[in-house]
Amino acid sequence: MYQENREVHDIETLIRKYGNDVLRTAYMYVKDSHLAEDIFQDVFIKVNQKLHTFQGDSNIKTWIIRITINTCKDYMKSAWNQKVMQFTEVHENTLTGKDEFVAVEQEDENRLVRDAVIQLPQKYKDVLLCVYFQDMSVAETAKLLGIAEGTAKSRLSRAKDKLKLSLEGRI
Repeated sequence: MYQENREVHDIETLIRKYGNDVLRTAYMYVKDSHLAEDIFQDVFIKVNQKLHTFQGDSNIKTWIIRITINTCKDYMKSAWNQKVMQFTEVHENTLTGKDEFVAVEQEDENRLVRDAVIQLPQKYKDVLLCVYFQDMSVAETAKLLGIAEGTAKSRLSRAKDKLKLSLEGRI
């Protein structure tokens, strides 16, 4: 009996394998860990419902990240998000040693970079997140975003330039 040489995907394996990527991507869009977790759940509900439609034209990770990005964009456009005021929590850090100071300093640096990425225009943020946070190639990124490879390269270059300008003197 002939069987296709296609990888079989089940939802539990996909969650284990790509869950952190989905959560990180969602967080970079919504800037809130609880909302990112909600989006994570929505994404994998959608993946589970649509898994039978996945044709294998791209990598399964690329397909899942595309669903994540679209889910985040839908959330950002939603009336609920437009009207809800988000409060930021203030965390008090107590320093008891040099190692903790270095850790807090690194956390501050990471926050600056994350905030700078979040402030980028959407078309630059999309390319940057795919290439650097999802470890996708420029070609995979272009296919995922539905743009030409040259456009993806150009946007990546511009995104890096904008980040550099934004972060100069801050780090």
